[in-house]
Amino acid sequence: MPKKSEGGITAKKGKNFSEWFTQIVQKCELADLRYNVKGFLVFQPWSVICMEKMYDYLEKNLQKKGHKPYWFPTVIPESNLEKESEHLGGFTPELFWVTQAGKTKLDEKLALRPTSETAFYQMFGLWIRSYNDLPFKTYQRANIFRCDTKATRPFLRGREFHWIETHCAHASEEKAFKQVKEDMKTTKEVLHDIFGIPFIFFERPSWDKFPGAARTFAADALNPDGKLIQQPSTHMISPTFSKAFDVKFKDKNGKEKYAYLTCYGPAISRIFASVIITHGDDKGLKFPWEIAPLQVAIIPIDKKLNKKAESLKKEIEKFASVEIDFSDKRPGEKFNYWEMKGVPIRIDLGLKDFQKKKITLFRRDLNKKEIVDGRDTVKKIKQISKEFTKNLIKEADKIFKGKIKQAKNLKEIKSAIKQGSIACCNWCSVEKEGEKCAEVIEKEIGSEVRGTRLDERSNVKKTCAICGKSAKHIVYIAKSY
Repeated sequence: MPKKSEGGITAKKGKNFSEWFTQIVQKCELADLRYNVKGFLVFQPWSVICMEKMYDYLEKNLQKKGHKPYWFPTVIPESNLEKESEHLGGFTPELFWVTQAGKTKLDEKLALRPTSETAFYQMFGLWIRSYNDLPFKTYQRANIFRCDTKATRPFLRGREFHWIETHCAHASEEKAFKQVKEDMKTTKEVLHDIFGIPFIFFERPSWDKFPGAARTFAADALNPDGKLIQQPSTHMISPTFSKAFDVKFKDKNGKEKYAYLTCYGPAISRIFASVIITHGDDKGLKFPWEIAPLQVAIIPIDKKLNKKAESLKKEIEKFASVEIDFSDKRPGEKFNYWEMKGVPIRIDLGLKDFQKKKITLFRRDLNKKEIVDGRDTVKKIKQISKEFTKNLIKEADKIFKGKIKQAKNLKEIKSAIKQGSIACCNWCSVEKEGEKCAEVIEKEIGSEVRGTRLDERSNVKKTCAICGKSAKHIVYIAKSY
């Protein structure tokens, strides 16, 4: 039930995105920032209910593809982290350490997991013996901890975030890469086709790989302020990991080989941020039907219609989540409140409609009212439920597609970035030799080379937008969080 209203959203998403986002988090009661540890967030019911549904869709998808669920310890011994120096070096500045238990100092420091490669692969070395054990596909839903030194922002950047991480072992590099492609497919099937988030999957340049990865691939979504937000990433893990943790198997000929490792990390709390940012408008939230915390709100405008509201609720709750607003607030306040909260369908029960045996439905996807025959209410709600997410996806894809701009040189890249877009241009190399050109981008316009797409290759006759040398790749450039 709604609490006392503190007013609706006053900031405009397109004009002051930062303030809009702050108001959405606070006024829609998604999170409370007043917990007395910097960077740690109290998630409130409206976000938790949605994220529980998001977890469910991702976990079902992973399990369908053969991933088995595990629960691993929150702490990782320092000796595990030290087994792969690049990995440890990449995370050392961000680690939270446990050094004491009660009054006793620990013999070995324990890190709150920043990610769990060194925990999983420690056990892979004990569990995997034969080619018959492969592929070995695991996952866990977990909290991870990183002492991020940058400014924290609810859901977008924090020091504790909620995610799923998969870790897999394969018999060959080819099969490992097949897993990476499957992770990309999972991202499309869930993040785009259910959550409605448009994104591009990039292979990150060599200077921006995950610590300890041989190759890194990551999905980027775009915010209205022109900054990209990284969503799930998937990695071909460096062979040094399987050697460090002795992850071996015997092939069909009895020959011992090291396994090829992959990992994938959809961060639910950050994906949730993209859900509310992608679909929200100046009135407030919009949720895809499948993950809305509440799908239908019934508002009896007159107390004489309370029984009718109860009757409708019993019919609707057979297939959707539904709540009746019995509060004493004025009808207009109730309408605005549920629109702000992003409930997909609102049923306005008025005496005049009731006398005509009609019912008014307000649908948040199209922001319009539809008057239907009272007998067809349930049928109409079911119809809208099938259309709702598709409408959100169509609108989000249209906006995202229009934000990619072709650029031939630094001047055109600057122009695209200034417009809040993603610049697409030819590039000399995504290996070490191309890093100097990337430094120009960072210094001149405060942006980053996000990477290349697997399905794109540069025309060799073209030249790099920065140095003028022969272009080997097409890259995408943008600002990011």
